Amino acid sequence: MDGGLEDERVVQAWKAHRPYLVDLAFRMLGDIGAAEDVVQDAFSRLIRTMPGEIEDERGWLIVVTSRLCLDQIRSARSRRERPHDSSEIEFVPTHTEPVGAGAPAADPADRVTLDDNVRLALLVMLQRLSAAERVVFVLHDIFGVPFDTVAETVGRPTATCRQLARRARQKIEDGQGGTRFDVGAAEHRQVTEKFIAAAAGGDLDGLLAVLAPDAWGDVDLGPSDPRARGVIHGAERVARNLLHFWGPHATLVSHPVGGDPALLGFIDRALAGVLVFTMRGEKIQAVHVIGDPRKLSFLSSQLG
Repeated sequence: MDGGLEDERVVQAWKAHRPYLVDLAFRMLGDIGAAEDVVQDAFSRLIRTMPGEIEDERGWLIVVTSRLCLDQIRSARSRRERPHDSSEIEFVPTHTEPVGAGAPAADPADRVTLDDNVRLALLVMLQRLSAAERVVFVLHDIFGVPFDTVAETVGRPTATCRQLARRARQKIEDGQGGTRFDVGAAEHRQVTEKFIAAAAGGDLDGLLAVLAPDAWGDVDLGPSDPRARGVIHGAERVARNLLHFWGPHATLVSHPVGGDPALLGFIDRALAGVLVFTMRGEKIQAVHVIGDPRKLSFLSSQLG
């Protein structure tokens, strides 16, 4: 075996698939550190496979990552622990230039000052689901993985997986007072996947492909931050700004805000911002970045 070619195979797979797999694992585990560790484990297993042994590396990595998440969920529950519970956080954006901002601890009571018209739903009642229901729901309903692949992942018949998905949807709807949960349009899912991949790869053209030509951006850094400089306009300016703050050094994972797609941005495994997209067709018209330390502190407490 040519070790150089083998190393190159894994490096290319890492670049191509890691952002998607971390996004997937975070949706199941609710912990960015655990998600990154699980994906690292999946790639370490890929290294141990023989060249030509795997026909579809992406599919294989999805299955392995999902099984590792399933094992973690089951292990946590066997210790009477849970991956992080869902919550609903309220935010209001202001108009300043997009930047990445970490946050010192803030009083959670500050959230009473936040607008209750924009709500960020985290992990969507997933704590109510069994381990198998959670994995099936995330894989199929959120990431669009076919039930045949889901069945292989959880080790159950396809028909059983369909039933698990139905039960998961019903539990989530019941937990929201009968309000139907919308996992987001398929095109929104595709946009966020492309955005995450482009940001992780430092790919300016990839970002421009998902931004409307007249896209604009703003950020909420809090009422006392001196860096408030207004809205920036134009896809290229927005894309370059995004890569500066949310490029390869950051980790982005997807979460919906109301009916719009959104991302949680982590730097060094700490929540540094929330990126909320306003869509126009299949393009991102606006990027609203939430970087207010008070809001991020409270949101981090819910994740932790």
